[in-house]
Amino acid sequence: MTLATLHADALRSTADGFALRLSLPWIRSLPIASLVDPRVEIDGRPAGAIVAQIGDRSVPADALVHERGWWYVQDRVVLRGRIPLRPGAHEVRVSFELIVPYLQSGPDGPLRLPFTSSQTLITDAAGAETVSRDVA
Repeated sequence: MTLATLHADALRSTADGFALRLSLPWIRSLPIASLVDPRVEIDGRPAGAIVAQIGDRSVPADALVHERGWWYVQDRVVLRGRIPLRPGAHEVRVSFELIVPYLQSGPDGPLRLPFTSSQTLITDAAGAETVSRDVA
């Protein structure tokens, strides 16, 4: 069973680009290191170099494999990019692999699931309520 990765409140404008709050699409909490190679496109344009905000640190997306923290089911991993966004609706596509360390898929190691999610999101959606917090 998988859950949605993008919710109505996922996309925010920042002073230097955007922040995309990614939800865990799995039914159990996983190590942050389970998030492999996240890629973001906004309005059909690759976002380029993505960094993840882990607490007060910015971590290059390809360095998440070294993180020791946990991605809890109601937490969001914040992915940041430098594409400036105008107010309004944007087509957002995110893709990544999710490693499920406790499920072996064969002699090569744990289960690796590809995920891709596309959705029209409104920048700084007014009234979008959330009970989630960003991964700390």
